[in-house]
This record gives sequence, C-alpha cells and structure tokens, in this order.
Amino acid sequence: MMWKNYSYDYLKKNKASSYSIIIGAFIAALFLSFLGSLFYNFWLDNIEGTKQEEGGWHGRITGELGTEELVKISNFANVDKAVVEEESSKENQTVVDIYFKNKRTVYQDMCRIAEALGLSEDVCSYNYQLLSLYFIRIPGDDKPRMLMPAYLAVVALVCVSLILVIHNSFAVSQNSRIHQFGIFTSIGATPGQICTCLLQEAFVLGLLPILLGTFLGVFLSFGTVWAMTAFAANLAGGRQMRFMLHPVIVAAILLLSVFTVLISAWLPARKLSRLTPLEAIRGMGGLELKKKRRFPILSALFGMEGELAGNALRAQGKALRTTSLSLTLAFLGFMLMQCFFALSGISTDHTYFERYQDVWDIMVSVKDTRIEDFRKTEQLKGLKGAQSCVVYQKAQALCCLPREAQSKELYSLGGLEAFAGELSSDEEGNLLVGTTIVILDDKGFEEFCGQIGIPPQLTGSIIWNRFWDSVHSNFRYPVYIPFVEEGMDTVTLQDAGIKARQETGERRSGSMAEIPVIALSQGCPLLREEYEDYLLVQFIPLSLWKEISGQINGVEKKLYIRILADQREMLDDLTMLEEEIVQTLSPEYEIEMENRIQKKLDNDKMIRGFELVLGAFCVLFAVIGVAHVFSNTLGFLYQRKREFARYMSVGVTPKGVRKIFCIEALLMVGRPLLTALLGTIVAVAFMIKASYIKPIEFVRAAPAVPVFVFLLTAFAFVALAYYLGGRRLMKISIADVLKDDSLM
Repeated sequence: MMWKNYSYDYLKKNKASSYSIIIGAFIAALFLSFLGSLFYNFWLDNIEGTKQEEGGWHGRITGELGTEELVKISNFANVDKAVVEEESSKENQTVVDIYFKNKRTVYQDMCRIAEALGLSEDVCSYNYQLLSLYFIRIPGDDKPRMLMPAYLAVVALVCVSLILVIHNSFAVSQNSRIHQFGIFTSIGATPGQICTCLLQEAFVLGLLPILLGTFLGVFLSFGTVWAMTAFAANLAGGRQMRFMLHPVIVAAILLLSVFTVLISAWLPARKLSRLTPLEAIRGMGGLELKKKRRFPILSALFGMEGELAGNALRAQGKALRTTSLSLTLAFLGFMLMQCFFALSGISTDHTYFERYQDVWDIMVSVKDTRIEDFRKTEQLKGLKGAQSCVVYQKAQALCCLPREAQSKELYSLGGLEAFAGELSSDEEGNLLVGTTIVILDDKGFEEFCGQIGIPPQLTGSIIWNRFWDSVHSNFRYPVYIPFVEEGMDTVTLQDAGIKARQETGERRSGSMAEIPVIALSQGCPLLREEYEDYLLVQFIPLSLWKEISGQINGVEKKLYIRILADQREMLDDLTMLEEEIVQTLSPEYEIEMENRIQKKLDNDKMIRGFELVLGAFCVLFAVIGVAHVFSNTLGFLYQRKREFARYMSVGVTPKGVRKIFCIEALLMVGRPLLTALLGTIVAVAFMIKASYIKPIEFVRAAPAVPVFVFLLTAFAFVALAYYLGGRRLMKISIADVLKDDSLM
C-alpha cells in the first residue's frame, strides 16, 4: 500500500533524483558482468593451458602394472578412462594416467585404486595445478595456488567498492526524504515497512539498468577476449582463447548485481528506518562538523577558500573514503606497474638483448642429436647470408682440481668451498668440482683460438679462467678473479654419475679422462649461454670429444647452432635465412628456432600485453573512484545548498565558490596522489636496490609521460564532476534556500 500511495508517485514526480541510482546500478552490473565473464574465460584458458603443458590427467599411478591391473583401473566406478603414458614409462615401470568422472573424489578414489592393486599410496601422484583450478585441494600439495583466490578476491573487492559507491547514491536520495519518513513514522509506519519500501524502490530503479549493464559487460568481455586472441596470434606459440559463457555464469552475475544494489540500498535504509519520529522530522541531512580544524598550508596557498574547502572535505570524510582508497590504489598500482616494467626493461636489456645483441641472430636447437652424429655443419656454414655459424653441445662432468691449483685471489677469499659450499674429494684429496663442457665444432673451436690469440689446435681444452667474486660485487656489475693458477697443463674429468656409483659400491672403469689444457682464457666464444656460478667452464673441440665421449656420459640431448647473419637489423633478412636453415635440416632433424629480432618484438608485445591487463585493473580502480566522485558531487553538492547559500550571504562571491570547488577537486586527487607517490618512491627504491640498477639509469627510463597522462585524465574527470555539480549549485536562490528547512 505504501508503495502504491507514496513510492510510485514519488519516483514518477522526482525522476532527476533517481538518475544517480540508475547510473550506479548500471555501473555495478557492467563491472561485475565484465569481470565475471572475463575471469570465467581466463579460468577456462588456464585450464586449457595446464592441459597442454602438463596433460589433462587427474591422477597417475607408476608401478609394475600389466594388462590385468589396467583393466581393474578402467573398471573402477568413477574412472572415465585410463591411459598408459608411453613416453614416461621406464624399465619394468608403467605410468598410467587416470581421468575421473567426478574430480572431487580424486584423492579418495586414487587411494582405493592403489589398495585394490596391492600397492602403497606412494605410487600415486596428482595433477595438482589442474585440480586446483577445479577448486580441489589434494593433501600433500604444499605450493600456494593463488590464481583462483586472486580472481575471487578481485571480484569481492569490486563488489565491496561498488556497494560503497552506490550506497552513497541511495543515501543522498533517502536522506533528502528524512522529513517525510518522519511524518510517516509518526502516523504508524513501522521501520520494517519503510525499509521494505526503499528496497522496493531500489529493485524497480535498478532492474533495467542491471539487465543492460550485464549485456554490455558481456559484450565488452567478448571484445577483450577477441583483442587478446588477436594479440596472441602475432606471438610465436601464442595460445588462442575462445570466448565462452555458461548460463550459470550469467545467472550468477545477475544475482550478484541485484545483491550488490539491494545491499547498497539496505545500508542507508536500515539506518534511516531506525530514526525516531522526532529525529526524522527534525533531520536536515546536511553536512556539519562538530569541531572545525585549521589548515595552515591551504590557508597560505589559497586563503579563506582553502580553509573552507579543507573543512568541507573533512565533513565528507566517511563519504569520500571509497574515493580516496580507489584513487590511491589506482595511482599506486599504475605508477608501480610502469616503474616495474621500466626496471624490468633495463634489466632485460642488460642481461639479455644488449648483452647478446652482437652474439647471435638465429639460434637453432636440434633435438635428440649428438654433435658427433650431426652431418650438416658444413652446409650450414656455407649458407648465403650466414656470416658466422658455430655448432656446439654441452655436457656436465666433474673435474679433479688440486686444492693448490686454485688461484691466489680465490684462495685468499676462502677458496672455492667458501662460495660453492662443501665439496667432495677423490682418493687423492683433489676437489671434485662441477664443470660445464662446451663441445664446439672443429672450425668454431679454431675460430675461438684465433679470438684469444693462440695458434689453432684441436688437441686440448681451453679453460675459461674466470670466477665471480660475489663477496665484493653483485650480479649486475660483477667483478671477476682468476679461477685457477697459470701453468695448469692438464685437467682430469670424471663422469658426473661416478660419485653416486661410488656411494653404492659400484665400480666402473673408463669413467675418467685426462686431457691437456692448451690455454687459460678470460674470454669465451660468442655463444648465447649463461653459465652456472662457481662451475669450471671449459671448451673442447669435437675431435677431442669423440675420443673421450665414452668416458663422460653427462651430455645434453640437444645440440645448438648459433648463427650471425650478414644483414642483422632487418627481420625479413633473418626470416629468409631461417627458411634456408629449415630446408637444410628438415625433415631429417627435429628443430626449434629463435630469431633475435622476432624474440625482441615478441618480448615487447608481451610486456605491452601485461601492461594492458594490469593497466585495465588500475583504470578499473580509477573509474570506481571517479564514479564515486560524480555520485558525491551530484548528490552531496545538492545537499550543500544551505552551506553555500550561507557563504554567499556573508559575501563570498560566485568566483569564490568556484575557487572552493577547484580546491576541493585538487585535494580530491592530490591527497591520494601524494600517498601513492610516497609508496611508489619507497617501493622503487627497494626494487632498484634489489636489482642493483644504478638510480640514474632508472631516472633516464622513468615512465613520466604515461604516469602524467593517467593522473591528468583522472584529475580531468574529477574536475568535470565538480563542474557539473557546481553549475547546478550556482543556479540557487539564496533566499529560497535559507528559508527552506526541508532542502527539497
């Protein structure tokens, strides 16, 4: 009855007061629909990516399993299918991947299957990453799986922020009617009736905007997924996303939007319905301060208007908390993101692109091939457009290093064990030092000999006599000292697995090789390689490796081809060279190729993609803050008619009122900006220190332009909100406002 006799007529005759509520409901549905459908597609894409990388199996059993055991597994009630993983099977060990119909009982079912097969639970393993994406946590998974909690946390944070934003719109509308509701209460209306009436109004006003906002949000998320798919299509190996939307997700978004709007209306309605009739009839809904503060800085900068603006914002403190928090998070997030990527770019250039830009143009990895079996070296070296070509492979071994062979500089710092920890020794007391052996094709080795100024020869090893002094330098600007003493003429290599065999008592002859050292070098070949710290690195020719390969088994399965091109700056030239390489090596060899220029372009695109996604969240927070500013200015400025009427009655000119608006807008942005700036300075100082980058390098690459544009845009929208609200206020009549106790 109250709805028919009051609410319907009120909404019909006061359409302007409903606009902020309608806009707030539309924004809530838009954001929730956009984020909900976008995160749903991110979730599906992560599931698909995990299946591609790790497989779609849920549980895995490894053991001595035959056909009978496989049939038992397949016939288990909840098992969808069981597949033998051929590539992962070992001698006398079979790996069975199991797919379940109901994934939630994976752990219990796997234990039952193991028990039925007479095996212990130790034979069971789980696809933890995939199961965590299905919100299934398996005992024993000690890694933090933060992806889905992060998605849900963002949605929850947006819901809370939107509730606070829309709550203000409802509060403005409802507070303007306190006087009338006081009269209704005095003639018998119960608090429950008033609260129900206001919730009915919220539902009617918000229903159509929620439907429109949900539709538009889904459309925007579709556009985002399409853009990301188009972006990934330009990246080598980029995975394509497909936009999908389940009816349950749409229903959940609608319910969440309705819940958000109703909670936003219920909070002020509950407070209003609890007022006594006398409090409601006397209520003015104005903004008053019990005690005013002085603002010396604002007074010195802007005079009396600065004092008035400072106290006005202080009076609106609770209403502006969401604005301040949202803008602070937006500014802080955007500045930190830009600074992080600037530092990351500096670091990447130092350690990768700038460091190796004159070392390689095309890198080829040849799978499952030993360098002594490779037959295409000469053809590759003769390719048109290839300036230099080196074929190499790496192996891991142990080196018997006499303690006295360590350099004096290294010994003075405590010796190798002070850096690498305790090392094993052989029967003669020599240290067993890990060594990386780089096997170069003979011509490439001879070129290296010429590079370091020694006569070309293929009879021995060249040791990279360089050791990082991590005590007196950092990884960014390392200081190196000699590893071994000059005069070292031979080096004894052992198979890296010999230590384990010795521990089990197994003896194997022919696991050691003594080779001559033809040079100690401070330089290394032009290869795109990162060598592990504190290992002895040595380079040997293919001819020598063929003689000792039977004693050293730690060779990698891949061999590498490093190519420098004649024309190094044009992507088309490198692409043509890649095509020639493919024609030379395929189909005999399975290869993977990297192009330096293409890799740099892909890296830049990837960074821009991350910036786009993270920047979107920063923009989201900024939009929430700005939306709250609009809601506040279009609502509370209307309620502040009495405040500004009093100012003008004592001589404040319209120009002075506009000045107050400008100061408030400046403070609205300035305070969050100052907080974010201080946080950014502290965080960037920590990142600079942790990454050992010189501050002047960051200053040169500081992202001043994008940060300035972002801040200027936020300030422009805040200023626009104050302009629109102020323009309405400037049309008031002082006499009418001062005699109007209801502020209607």
